[in-house]
Amino acid sequence: MSFFAPPERFTADVFAELPKKFRRTKVSAERLAAGRPAPHGGCFLEGPSFDRKGNLYVTDIPFGRIFRITPNGKWDLVIEYDGEPNGLKIHKDGRIFVTDHKRGLMLLDAKRGRIETLINRYNLETFKGLNDLVFANNGDLYFTDQGQSGLQNPTGAVYRLRNNGKLERIADNIPSPNGLVLNKAENTLFVAVTRANAVWRLPLLPDGTVSRMGVFIQMTGGRGPDGMAIDADDGLAVAHPDMGAVWIFNHRGEPLYRIDSPGSDVVTNCAYGVLDPHTLYIVDSEGGAILSAELPTPGRKMYSQA
Repeated sequence: MSFFAPPERFTADVFAELPKKFRRTKVSAERLAAGRPAPHGGCFLEGPSFDRKGNLYVTDIPFGRIFRITPNGKWDLVIEYDGEPNGLKIHKDGRIFVTDHKRGLMLLDAKRGRIETLINRYNLETFKGLNDLVFANNGDLYFTDQGQSGLQNPTGAVYRLRNNGKLERIADNIPSPNGLVLNKAENTLFVAVTRANAVWRLPLLPDGTVSRMGVFIQMTGGRGPDGMAIDADDGLAVAHPDMGAVWIFNHRGEPLYRIDSPGSDVVTNCAYGVLDPHTLYIVDSEGGAILSAELPTPGRKMYSQA
């Protein structure tokens, strides 16, 4: 990014904060034993995804919770269960899919407040710890298996669950695969590789295999890229924890804007609005808030990945 002029910089607004009644101070004994105490803000939000009515769903990893936020900022607890939900996406038929670090790929029935594991193994081996997911227009589901992979153990992977139910591992040997998005033509998958501090480009051949995987954007500083969103012009919005910012890149990977958090530095994910598609909603995970930023480019529209 040092090869380009500094991007225009501005600060996001606070759209909605998790109410005090939902803040927690104690985690399970299992998480404590793993060296994961209760987060400072009493939550750790992730997985932003809008339904067709403009409600925003978010997950709360350490406390196994999923919330729904109305367009006017009201929070409702959809479910609390024994899990660690991270990514969440809503299929065009209304089904809600969740990538859970502890329990695998899950299916949420928001109306009944029920959740169940759909898949937790590939070739009879359990996943390392699922992170994020995205749908193609034909219903194929791509998701990342991050676990504790990193440069010391580059064994993360990307999977595709075909619309016909077939599960395929399409890429592996990745040091911490995290957020992922498809381009408009759906012939390229972009993956945030957190521990390599980069966004990788995975070209998809007509038969669905990946060819000549490489680095699309090399970043620097902080923890590395996390969740991402993509717009109608194939521009990428990339959340960058520890930098306290979301970067906006054009389709060539050139930085256009830096959106700073007014709260904590730990911004982990983002999603374009449905009712206001030129507004980017950003998750301040540690602060327990959803931020919003109207991008300077007029008429910027979300490329919908149902």
